[in-house]
Amino acid sequence: MKRTIILVFTAAVLWFLMFSPWTSGYLNFWLSMSVSGAVLIAISLLYGGVRISKPSKIVSSVLVGVVSAVLLWGIFWVGNYLSVRWFDFAQDQIGTIYEMKTGTDSLYIGILLLFLIGPAEEIFWRGCIQNRIACSMKHISNRFFSDYLPVVVSALIYALVHIWSFNFMLIMAALVCGVFWGILYKLDGRLSTVIVSHALWDVAAFILFSF
Repeated sequence: MKRTIILVFTAAVLWFLMFSPWTSGYLNFWLSMSVSGAVLIAISLLYGGVRISKPSKIVSSVLVGVVSAVLLWGIFWVGNYLSVRWFDFAQDQIGTIYEMKTGTDSLYIGILLLFLIGPAEEIFWRGCIQNRIACSMKHISNRFFSDYLPVVVSALIYALVHIWSFNFMLIMAALVCGVFWGILYKLDGRLSTVIVSHALWDVAAFILFSF
C-alpha cells in the first residue's frame, strides 16, 4: 500500500503542475501532458507491477474498445445536454476545457491522445492503481465489494487529482470516465481494451465530435 500511495502522489504532483492556476500558465499543456504520460508509463512498468502482454484476442479487444468508446461518448452527449440546462456555470467550464487545444494543431493533439496520453492513463490508473488497490482488498469477504470497491476508489482518486483545475465539470467528467473504464477493465480483464476505449474516446470527444 505504501508504494501505491507514492505512485498516486507522483500522479497528483504531475496533475497539479498541469492544471493548477499557480503553475499551468508557465507550462505548455500538451508538452507537459506528454511528459506526464511518459512518466506514468515508466513508473507503472518499473514500480507499479504492470506487465504489458499481447492480447489473446486482438480483434475482440479492439471491437469492445470501439463500442465502449461510442457508448461513453453517448453518455457524455446526454450529460452535456442536461448539464448546460441545469447549471449556469456548465457551459463556461466546458468551454475552458476545450480552450486547452487553442493554438495547437488538432492533428498533433489527436496523435498524442491516441498513442501516448490515452494509453498512458489506462496503463497507470487501471493497469497499475486499480490492480494494486484490488490486491490490497482481496481479504474482503463480500465478493461484490472486493470486486467493485477498487473500481470506485481508483475512480475517486482519478477524479480528485483533477481538483487543481477548480473545474467542477472536468472533475465530474474524470469521475464518470474513471468508473466507466474501471468497470470495463474489471469485466473485460484486458488492459488493451480500455486503452483502445480511452484513446478513441479522447480523440472523438476532444477533436472529432467535441461538445
